[in-house]
This record gives sequence, C-alpha cells and structure tokens, in this order.
Amino acid sequence: MVNVIINGRAVKVPEKTTILEAAEKAGVRIPTLCYLKDLNEIGACRICVVEVEGYERLFTACNNPVADGMVIHTNSKKAREARKINVELILSQHNTNCAVCSRNWNCTLQKVANDLNIHWIPFEKDLPRISRTDYHFPLIREYDKCIKCMRCIQICDNVQTTGIWDVLNTGSRTTVDVGGVYRLEDSKCVLCGQCITHCPVGALRERDDLDRVLLALEDPDIITVIQVAPSIRTAWGEGFGLKPEFATYRRLVSLLKNIGFDYVFDTNFSADLTIMEEASEFLEKVKKAAETKDTGAEEKFPMFTSCCPGWVRFCKANYPEFVDQLSTSKSPQQMFGAISKSYYAKLLNVDPSKIFVISVMPCLAKKAECAYPTMVDDQGSPEVDVSITNRELVRLIRLENLNPAEFPESEPDMPLGVGSGAGNIFGATGGVMEAALRSAYNFVTGENPAPDTFSDVRGMDGWKEQVFDLAGTPLKVAVVNGLGNARKLLNELKKGRVSYDFVEVMACPGGCVGGGGQPIHDGIEMAADRAKVLYRQDAGMELRFSHENPSIKAVYEDFLGEPLSDLSEHLLHTDHHGWKMPGEE
Repeated sequence: MVNVIINGRAVKVPEKTTILEAAEKAGVRIPTLCYLKDLNEIGACRICVVEVEGYERLFTACNNPVADGMVIHTNSKKAREARKINVELILSQHNTNCAVCSRNWNCTLQKVANDLNIHWIPFEKDLPRISRTDYHFPLIREYDKCIKCMRCIQICDNVQTTGIWDVLNTGSRTTVDVGGVYRLEDSKCVLCGQCITHCPVGALRERDDLDRVLLALEDPDIITVIQVAPSIRTAWGEGFGLKPEFATYRRLVSLLKNIGFDYVFDTNFSADLTIMEEASEFLEKVKKAAETKDTGAEEKFPMFTSCCPGWVRFCKANYPEFVDQLSTSKSPQQMFGAISKSYYAKLLNVDPSKIFVISVMPCLAKKAECAYPTMVDDQGSPEVDVSITNRELVRLIRLENLNPAEFPESEPDMPLGVGSGAGNIFGATGGVMEAALRSAYNFVTGENPAPDTFSDVRGMDGWKEQVFDLAGTPLKVAVVNGLGNARKLLNELKKGRVSYDFVEVMACPGGCVGGGGQPIHDGIEMAADRAKVLYRQDAGMELRFSHENPSIKAVYEDFLGEPLSDLSEHLLHTDHHGWKMPGEE
C-alpha cells in the first residue's frame, strides 16, 4: 500500500493507483476531458494536471501513479492556471456556437470551461478548414468541434475493432479523421455509433431526421404509424431525469399520441414475429442437416442472428465468407414496416402509400437499414420511412414543449401493440437467443419450458457460450456483444477452434441498451442497468413466449399462413447480398 496526501487529506491506496483514482478515493474531484477509464488514459487534454510537492513540472493525474509520501495539490494556483490555459487553447480551436450544438448542456468541455470560470477566449480563433461531411450519411462528423481527445479512435480500434478513425498529420496540424479513405461514407463504418456516445463534445452526432417526421405529422393525407423498440423504454426518461419505473412505455405512448401520431405500436410485436421466423428457420436448418448428413451436402453452422444491422454491416465488410450463414429473417424494425404496409394497410382499408412508418431505435445503423434497396414494399416504397434515435425522440418531446411527468399512461393501439416478455428482452445481449430458444423448445416438444430455462445466456460478458438440451439434442450456442468480441469469435471459427449451432451477435457492448443512439452520460456505461429493466419487465409479464402472443397468432391465421410460408418469405425475409458495403465485391 502507498500513503499519499491529497489536498491535506491522508489516503492509503494500492501501488500503481493513479493520482486520479487516489483523489477519487479521498473524495477529491479532478476535472478530466479526454479520460476514459481503461480505454483512454493518455493525458492528451492536460486538463487533469496537478501539482506535486518537490517537482517543478505538473503531473497529469489520469496516467501517473502515486508514490509513497507524495503530497499532491489538485487545485493550487499553478495547477488551476495551467488547467485554465489548456482549456482556453482547446476552445480557440473549437466551434463554440453551443446554442445550436446537439450536445449543448451535455458537453464535458462546456462544463469544464464553466467550472473554470472561463467567459472569454484570450487566443485567436483557429478553426479547422477541413469539411468533408456528408449530411445525408447517418453518422455526421463536425470537424470544427473535434478536440483531438482520441476517444473515438480508442473505442473504434480497441472495443469495436473497426479501425475507422485515425490520427492524421503532425504537430500543430494533427487532427482526427477517417483513415484509409477520403470520405466517411466510403469507409467500412458499421454505424454502431459508439464513437458518438464516447465523444465528450459534439464532434460526432447522428443525422437528425425530425424534420421529416414533423412534415409527415402535419400532412393530413398521411397516416403516421410509430413503433418503439424494446431498449427505448429503458432509457427515454433519462433525458428528463426520470427513473425507468416512471418513464414507462405506456407513458411514452401517451406522449406520442399527444404529439399527433395516428397509431402508436410496440416493436416487441415484431420482435415476437422475428422469433417465429428465425426460430423456425434455425430448426429447418437443423432438420436439413440431419436429412443430408450422409449425402455430402452439408448445412453450414452456426447460423447467426441478423436483427442487428451494425453486425450485418460488420460481417459483410470484414467476413464475407459468413454472410450466407446469417439468418435471412429481417430485423424487428423491418418486419414491422413490412406488416404495417401490407397486413395493417388491409385492416385499415387504405393504400399502403398513405402509411408513413417511423421507428424509434437505439441505433444509427437502423437509419441505414431502412434505406437499403431490399427493404421496400411491393410498390417500391420503404417499409420504414424514417428511423430516429432515442436522443431524437427526447428532442421531439422537448420541441413539442411537453413535460413527461405530467402525462398519464396510455395503452398502445391494436393489434400491433401487443408484445411478449420474450420480445421485450431483445434489447439486451443474450435476449434474442433466449427468446428464440423459448419458442424453439415449444416448436420441437409442443410444450413450453420454464420461462427462465435459458437465462444462462444473460449477462454483460463479451463472449458467452452454453450447451442446452433441446428435446434430447444438444444445442451449442454462443452470444457475443461488441464487435471486438465478434471478431474474436469469427477468427476462432475460421481456425476451427470453436464450433456452434446458433450464435447471437449484437454490435454494441451490452446490446441495444448500450446502443449508439441512446442518451449520453459521459464516462458512464449504462447498458447493464438498462438491461436489468428489461429483465424485470419480462419477469412481471403474463405473456412471456413469442408464440403465445395473440396478435402474432392472428397475423399468421389471417394473413401470413405460417412461419416460412411463401408470403412470410416474401415479406419477412431478405437477401443480404442485395446491397453492398463500400469496397464489397
């Protein structure tokens, strides 16, 4: 153990503890900007500098360990003035038009500057003149807001292993930009959005599509249908300081109806529909494998889930040899759109072109997915017209000057407003696998398992594997979250070191609850807490199996026929080769 004194407070900490960690233990706050624990501890911003007695130079607290007997002053005149100058220099190269920034009042640089009592910038403004931003691409980079903290590089390289961002140039011309290609939209970016949620400022953001939503709402000839993804109900209230127990899905339904949406539905419905198709697809694959075992025409395993468009983009861009093993089932977002503009249009007795489908998703990749040429209805129109993130939803509610705390709960519309607990847990890593196994067990045995039979696939571990008994057949499954873990698994599969029957992949750490379109809490990972909300909701629901959803039964009985029917294949399945990633042959 090491004994140090921080601002007059004696504290004992283990060896190799950083000054920042020791100060936190002593109850002393040191401001940071570029720091992300275990990921970006490089002292690039120099905001965390402190004074140590006996040394002329200042120490960066985030990456310097304490030594026995150290006497540290975190807010001495010398440290405070250096910190202030460093922030002023950063501000001189930063667009400080905060009022129109997407991160206004949720910006770490803004908070640090305010805390340091900075009211003007004594240095000449020197904003970057580079701008190659395509404002039609789902991910937008604001070059004049980048503070070169390197966080986006670290999250992209070390967590997601996609290598999109890089350091370019040297000296005073050093900047962060897309690496390997000239434009971001020409890169292999999977649109997971993790660079956005880990950026301390507004240098990265999603494309804002609220104007399109508002135009649809104001058009009397358009029927607006909005679907809300499972993970949204865990986090939409965070933007208003509301706990998830109060900020329920049904309270959100009330808000959306007040805003003027004609029909408010639950993506849990189409998550259940996805399970019906995907579980049936998997069992059909297992059946074919058994039938062709001795013919040489082997089925390739594992089958991969395909409901995460960020994962599908990653697979196509980096591991094209596995694309044919992706489930052909569309994501819940797209299945909902397909059903809305076919089955539901018939129920309403309206032309599908009159229906405008909006989805609220935790993800930027959903914006790209709904624009793929394969995701259109029989008239050639998009199945989902526009997808907005959770952050855009919060901005929409504020735009309408609504206070969520004043709204009661309301019921969603029928019949697409009914979802099961199985559909609900789609938003957490392991949730798709667990939901699929619940129904697959029933399809094979004719009986329901205990709802929590397959709960071993839960948890935040990056790579989980289990073997389950499916009516006497051992089924080896894996669940991975975060694309760095997906890369590890795929590499091991290629080397023949592991084998599985069924694999769930979610691009974002923790799954959709940790998605790149979720509310931002700088330096805090919220996925685990949000996942607990989904599992609590599942446990409290009477309906916990996708195949028991009465609305799912109705859509098959009245319209689709059965899972994997010709109509189901036409509406609910897709060709992953029908669109291309940049550089894909």
